[in-house]
Amino acid sequence: MMKPNLAQEAIINIDARHDPPVRRDAMDGVTAQFDERLMGWVESLRAMLPQLLATLVVIVVTWGVAFLAKSIISRVGRKLHLRSNLIEVLSMLSSVGIWLSGTLMAVTILFPSITPANALTTLGLGSVAIGFAFKDTFENFLAGILILVREPFELGDFVECESIEGQVEEITIRDTRIRQTDGQLVVVPNHLLFQNPVTVRTSRDLRRITIACGVAYGEDVDAARDVIKEAVRKVDTVRNDVREVEIFAKAFGASSIDFEVTWWTGSKPLDVRQSRDQVVAAIKSALDSAGIEIPFPYRTMTFAEPLPVQHVDRE
Repeated sequence: MMKPNLAQEAIINIDARHDPPVRRDAMDGVTAQFDERLMGWVESLRAMLPQLLATLVVIVVTWGVAFLAKSIISRVGRKLHLRSNLIEVLSMLSSVGIWLSGTLMAVTILFPSITPANALTTLGLGSVAIGFAFKDTFENFLAGILILVREPFELGDFVECESIEGQVEEITIRDTRIRQTDGQLVVVPNHLLFQNPVTVRTSRDLRRITIACGVAYGEDVDAARDVIKEAVRKVDTVRNDVREVEIFAKAFGASSIDFEVTWWTGSKPLDVRQSRDQVVAAIKSALDSAGIEIPFPYRTMTFAEPLPVQHVDRE
């Protein structure tokens, strides 16, 4: 084995004298700093341990109160026969209110420097900013709550609003879903239904239908009225047991005496169309059987001077 020369021995002696103490001092400094910070964290955590436990207790109690409030609202709502959507809204509002109060209490306990007044002020400013950012959403939300509380219409009703007509399938917090008679689904924002007039066509079981019918000027008006009334009464879909059929001479038309024929039938759109079809067919058949003319539109032309008329034989 070869011995190191003088240069190599000098380098080894220098490394042995300088490098290890420098590295040890650096490592000792880092270790000491880390130990100091770790001990500081442990002491801070130990000092905050009662506050953490109190915060945890507040959160658990808040969860229990929110769950209990939702259960009570659900039971009371079912006993009062409230809509399921309204029960869900009330449960959600109560839960949000309870959790908001519990969170404020937990924050003030965990961070004593934050007072309830400061927290409420921050929350108020944030609520204003959120309100401006989500104006339409909150408008639909409030309108949905008012619709659910006031109940101007129910699920299954046929309604019309702003040229939208159909059957109400679902009422949510944000919108109402209406199925039109042609099968298309229209999602209507609640604020539109709340701010505009809504026609509820099925609010009652019966609905009045009116059509116009004309007879020639040469016919007996009273006899024609009786024939029309008797024909309408015999139609199965006409509810003359509830409301009487009404026939009124309405106006002098261009070619006929016009009658206004009014009767009551079911309020659904299909009931209305079926009844109108049967009544028109019955009136036409009855007038034809009685020999009463339903005139075609015609014009009487008057000329200021006589017109020469020439007869032409066709070969």
